[in-house]
Formats: sequence, structure tokens, C-alpha cells
Amino acid sequence: MLDSHVRAELAALLPASSLLTTPEDTKPYECDGLTLFREQPAAVVLPENEAQVAAILRICHAARVPVVARGAGTSLSGGALPHRDGVVLSMAKFRRILTIDTLARTAVVQPGVRNLAISEAAAPHGLYYAPDPSSQIACSIGGNVAENAGGVHCLKYGLTVHNVRRVRGLLITGEPVEFGGASLDSAGYDLLALITGSEGLLAVITEVTVKLTPKPQLAQVACAAFDDIEKAGAAVGAIIGEGIIPAGLEMMDQPATRAVEEFVHAGYPLDAAAVLLVESDGTPEEVDDEMGEIRRVLTASGATSIRVSRDERERLLLWSGRKAAFPAVGRLSPDYYCIDGTIPRKALPLVLRRTAEWSKEFGLACANVFHAGDGNLHPLILFDANKEGEIEKTIAFGDRILELCIEVGGTVTGEHGVGVEKLSTMCTQFAPDELERFHGVKAAFDPSGLLNPGKGVPTLARCAEFGRMHVHHGQLRHPDIPRF
Repeated sequence: MLDSHVRAELAALLPASSLLTTPEDTKPYECDGLTLFREQPAAVVLPENEAQVAAILRICHAARVPVVARGAGTSLSGGALPHRDGVVLSMAKFRRILTIDTLARTAVVQPGVRNLAISEAAAPHGLYYAPDPSSQIACSIGGNVAENAGGVHCLKYGLTVHNVRRVRGLLITGEPVEFGGASLDSAGYDLLALITGSEGLLAVITEVTVKLTPKPQLAQVACAAFDDIEKAGAAVGAIIGEGIIPAGLEMMDQPATRAVEEFVHAGYPLDAAAVLLVESDGTPEEVDDEMGEIRRVLTASGATSIRVSRDERERLLLWSGRKAAFPAVGRLSPDYYCIDGTIPRKALPLVLRRTAEWSKEFGLACANVFHAGDGNLHPLILFDANKEGEIEKTIAFGDRILELCIEVGGTVTGEHGVGVEKLSTMCTQFAPDELERFHGVKAAFDPSGLLNPGKGVPTLARCAEFGRMHVHHGQLRHPDIPRF
């Protein structure tokens, strides 16, 4: 229950429809896209302007009430999981695109604006916003910044951090703060990179200036089939090794491809063990040359067939399958768990082979859909939450995949964030002194620890509870030099 004094202050600030406190009203906010973890908050507030957000933060800070900022709720790591004694601060009403500057190629938007809506607004000017998560029709730009979201075209055009110029926000005290600026660089520490991917631990985002990219004259995508998934993984490294940086380089294994084909009818080869989607964009001459090189490398890597889109309609159709992979796989099983880990590209064949072996060991089907060019894996573990023990098996399977990512020199997350999902594997990846330094950064912005508490970085006590031991893989380092 929310303290009566705090509730009265919030009620005086907000319309009745913008303060939710009854269980039936707060239940829709009990989880985000990761449904394995659920918790109802003491209250949900839906402010309409920055002044209201600042006032809410001041009220909660004074009363020591935890605050969890929430965008569209599409996070897949439990990043927006409520605190039972806290307030969920929904930014859903911040949906305005404030300005589009065609000369500077930037847009200033509120955090509740959908990712795809930015590109739709910029399209008449021949521009678009490059990062394109699979959830772009629903996810909000504030959440994209909080998680440093990626997408199928981030291999060439970068993640969210590479496409944001400025972020305005509020500290837990209600004090306004800005990161970055209108220019390409700003004085002092690069705090813009720090806030991007900070998972709501440091500040509440209220405004974002994003970079817009000119639409290419032409784009084509090649759909290459392989009779062996390890060959497809090796082909990814071969393409990059040739100095080719495609606009997109994605992979789906056979279970994912079959699910997607039934869902969107894109014409994927159903007998293939794996499918690669490789896109080239630029001028017609550039695309023609690069697509020729891509076809050469794919053929040399063992592709059994290669289909190149003949027009924009066919290109979008081929991509629609990859974009719809998550909902398509959702039709195969009552539940699925989407993992997010990143590895060096050279480790793709090994990780795919081990994942297949563990799928048999745990007795759980697993479909693989991922940003192959970035080495960003998204194994989808299929399970039934109504069957006793399957949730526990699913989490154990997922943790084993993430531990392998660490072992081969990767990391436990690429774009979904840590949230509550990966706290235990954070204990494996980072040493105690490193975790303490992360907490030091948190304390510099939020000394009271009220913004999204219990997320992102585990305490040493939590690591002890998990029974996790840090293991360091990769290059050796001097023991007196901290690694970040």
C-alpha cells in the first residue's frame, strides 16, 4: 500500500484517471515483455508533462518511495518490473514529435513516441531513423535509449547510442539534466553514452534528439539457404572478413524459418537448416557491386540457393519474416523465453552447436533468430509454464547459453538489457570490484537508490545468494588495472 500522505500529494498533482492504485488498475503493469517475473506496484502514475514528472519524483524522493519508469512495456529483461512498494512512472502520454530539422537531419521527440513513428514522420523529407528493433511498431524511443536497442540494420548504421545526439531527463530529486547536445560532440565526459543503456537506473528520460539518416537510393536483400547451420554461421564471418559491411545480416534456423513462413508466406526455403538475410543499400552501382561480392562469398561458403529481391515489395516481404519471427514462434508453444547474448562472430558455429546439444539435454525446443552480423543471439526457448518444472529448466537452459557467451569472449546482453533477468549471470561476467564501481556510478546520480532498484547490477550479497563466481575469459590484464 502507498503511504496515505504520498497518495494524497500525488492525487493533488494528477487527475484521478492518471493515478492508479487499485489492484485491478495496476495489474496490467505487473510485468513487461518478460512474463517470467511479475509484481504489482503500489501505484501507477501517468503524467502529461515534464513539470508533473519532476513533481512526482520530488514527492517520491522525499518519502523514499521507489520509482520505476516505464515506456511501452516491450522490454524482454524485466527492466520495467515494478517494485511492490513503489510507483510505476508511465511515460505513455509523452507521444509528441516536437521538431524535425531536415538540414541538421535530427528530430526532437518525447520518450513515448514509437520507434517506427519517427521514420514515418521523417519519410516525406527522404529521411528515416535507422535503429529498427523487431518491436519497432510498438516500442518507444525512451525505452530504446534506456536499453540501447539494436535492430536488423544496426550492423551498418549503429545501435541507439550511435543515433542519439541529446537526451534530456530528470534525476530522482526532480532536477533536470541534459546529456549530449546539438553538435556531434560536447565538452566533458561522454555521459550521453552512459545514459544510453542505463536501464532507468540514473535518470528519467523526458526528451530525446535523434539522428536521421537519408534513405538509400536502392536496397536489395539476398536470402541464402544452407544445409548446415554451422556453415551459415561461418558464412557470416566470411562476409565480414571480406571487408563487406552489409546494411543487415540476419540468420534464422529451420524451426524459426518454418514458423515464420507459415505466418507471413515470404517464400523461405523450408528444407534449409538455416537461412541468411544479407542486405546491401546505396546507389544502384554500389548495390550491384556489393551484391555481386555477397553472392560470391555466400556461394563459396556453401549456400545451396541464393534468392535476391527483385523489387521493394519483395525486399520488404523477405524482411517481414525476420521482423515477425517472435510472434510467429509464439504460435508454436504456450510460452517462449527469448535470450539476448552477444559473442564474437567467429564463435557462432560453436555456440549454435552447443545450443542444439543443450536443447536435447533439457528436452526443450529452441528456435534461433538473431543479428548474425553483430554476433547478437536471440535463442527462443519453447516451454509450457503450466508444466511443473519447465520454468526452472528454461531459466537454467538460458543461463547456460549466457555463460557460454561469456566463455567465448562475449557478453550477457546485446540490446535487451540486464533488468532482473540477467542479474545472476552478471555475477559471472564481472568481478566484485567491477560491480562495486558500477554501483558507484549509480550512486553518483541516485544516492538514495530509488530509481529502478534491484535492476541492472547485482549487489555482492545477491551474487552470494546466486552462488555465482566471477570467471574472466579473454585477454590477460594486470591485476591492479580495473576492467570496464
